[in-house]
Amino acid sequence: MLRPLFLARAPLAAAPLLLLSACMSLAPPHELPAPPVPATLDAPAPAKAALAPEPTGPAFVLDARLRTLLGMALADNRDLRVAVLAVERARAQYGIAQADRLPTVTATGNAARTRTADDLTTAGRGNVAGQYSASVGLAAYEIDFWGRVRNLNEAALQEFLRSQDSRDSARIAIASDVMLAWLNLDADARRLLLARATLRARQQQFALTQRTHALGAASGLTLAQAQTTVDGARADVAAYQAQVARGRNALALLVGSAVPVNLLPPNVEPALREPAAAQPQPQGTAPAGEPRTAEPPATATALPSIAPGLPSSVLLRRPDVRAAERSLAAASAQIGVARAAFFPSISLTASVGTASNELSGLFGAGNGTWSFAPQIRLPIFDAGRNRANLRVAEVARETAIAQYERAIQAAFRDVADALADRATLTERLDAQRSLVDATQRTLELSQARFRLGADSYLAVLDAERSLYTAQQALIALQLAEQANRVQLYKALGGQWQGVATQ
Repeated sequence: MLRPLFLARAPLAAAPLLLLSACMSLAPPHELPAPPVPATLDAPAPAKAALAPEPTGPAFVLDARLRTLLGMALADNRDLRVAVLAVERARAQYGIAQADRLPTVTATGNAARTRTADDLTTAGRGNVAGQYSASVGLAAYEIDFWGRVRNLNEAALQEFLRSQDSRDSARIAIASDVMLAWLNLDADARRLLLARATLRARQQQFALTQRTHALGAASGLTLAQAQTTVDGARADVAAYQAQVARGRNALALLVGSAVPVNLLPPNVEPALREPAAAQPQPQGTAPAGEPRTAEPPATATALPSIAPGLPSSVLLRRPDVRAAERSLAAASAQIGVARAAFFPSISLTASVGTASNELSGLFGAGNGTWSFAPQIRLPIFDAGRNRANLRVAEVARETAIAQYERAIQAAFRDVADALADRATLTERLDAQRSLVDATQRTLELSQARFRLGADSYLAVLDAERSLYTAQQALIALQLAEQANRVQLYKALGGQWQGVATQ
């Protein structure tokens, strides 16, 4: 009666162990990080940093605020963090490949106790037997006669180095994006300041026109035309306010956190302050003088100018070119792996240990065991598999050569295009400044002729619009000149130290 009862209860006794193993997991708990954004969508960015961090960006960046932002971006940007983690992953994979060059030694221990059923023994009585063993050995260690494992290790090393070059490319791209976003934000703030100053000047002009119209010296058409200039300036102010807000959002995304106002470009802080409304002069009073036209504020500078006569050999140090070179080296190593498959491979399996029927006698004299099992594998017929694998590796190397050459050509074109733009930017800037001065004089003459009655107010309106357009174009050209320096910095692969001039 005991045996049937034991057999019936055995599955019930094992059930908790099965349930425990089914519920066990060694994976880390799933936890989401805290969102790196403000709690509300309309939360303003910090007005000032409590303690402004020290500049940590590249030393050749001229503005200390921009250097600080670059340091923050290189520490917090999520795209760069992904690139850094890719390097860590490649480093771990290289460690795996390097470990394959050495034998893996493992220690094993086994213990087993079995009971034989009564019906299966000749004496009709069940017995209990035990077996214990302990050993140290290696399994399937390949002797690398033909360099297969060595070339696999070389390919993993080149992949690790390529990931580092890709990380450097990501750093340069992010630094360039931060500088461009910073410069664009400065240009938008300058446009906003110019639009507000223009609005104030036109409001003053409109107030003057209202007084002259009340005295009968100006027609209703002139008053309506003056009103159109005020409304146009108001629309520009609203549009540039939105552009400044979008620019701050773009910069915060690149940096990885909200940017304090004291780290923004120099023209942003005055642009964020609400301007005082232009107050019209009381009726019957004479104007103090003709309203002054606005002038664009000074532009921010990110990078110094570059010295002429750069050698084309600097392009070979670009991270993307170096990454293509690493891919070529890895493809060459894979050819060595494919060629080694045509030759015999020898692997060793060996162990040494001890075994006994009793645990107390496991390490007793005479209980030692050992095994030695070399294996040779010689390819005889594989239906062309090895030859096809070799051709795949050869085509991959030819592709890597073409990609390396293309990377050099693309780098040369990037630099050549940036230098071609730079060759004409100085002349374009001089011409645009001259145009602004000429349209300023045209406006002053048009205003004088209108006051004398020699010309209509349409000429003044046309001169005002021409001057405003020329000033906005000057801001755009100044931004293009600064952006061209950033483009050169990126095209040269971040090699700015030693090739730039103040």
